[in-house]
Amino acid sequence: MKRVTLLPLFLALLSSVAPVIAQTNLELATLAAPEAYRANATVYGYNADGTFVLLREGSNHLVCIGDDPSKEGFSVVAYHKDLDPFMARGRELKSMGKSFDEIFATREAEAQAGKLVIPDKSTLTVYQADLDDNGSPINPYLRYVVYIPFATAEETGLPTGPMSDGGPWIMDPGTHRAHIMITPPRKD
Repeated sequence: MKRVTLLPLFLALLSSVAPVIAQTNLELATLAAPEAYRANATVYGYNADGTFVLLREGSNHLVCIGDDPSKEGFSVVAYHKDLDPFMARGRELKSMGKSFDEIFATREAEAQAGKLVIPDKSTLTVYQADLDDNGSPINPYLRYVVYIPFATAEETGLPTGPMSDGGPWIMDPGTHRAHIMITPPRKD
């Protein structure tokens, strides 16, 4: 009787599915980026054991961060590549067990000392969604951040809180993390 091994068949099937899964992860990770920039953006995400990794080196001005599977809900971001040192420093400090306040204080001191540069007028977009039964995002919501380091409400004329649904306002005024928040109302 001839013995049949299924290992080659399994490996062939796995090799045909893995690129599809990787492509799907890249597509989901880039949802916060404008469509025209998604294919060439640098993409970071999480591997099977939850480690933050580079998924794809890009060739344009955007960096995308895929959804963190350890957190509830679905959320991905895209930001200008010049913000990457600031973001990477935050991830580094967080991995050291630092709290939000400790991370803020450390980056504030480093920015004040000129060791950490946050570019003026660089943007970050957050794409959040619910997930359907198949794990696909539904009911998407976008919010926007425009970094204006050390700017104040007095300098910009912006309020320190939203005056209307979706209206711009300045968050963390006067600090390294000063930014314009634009949070459109959610559609029901």
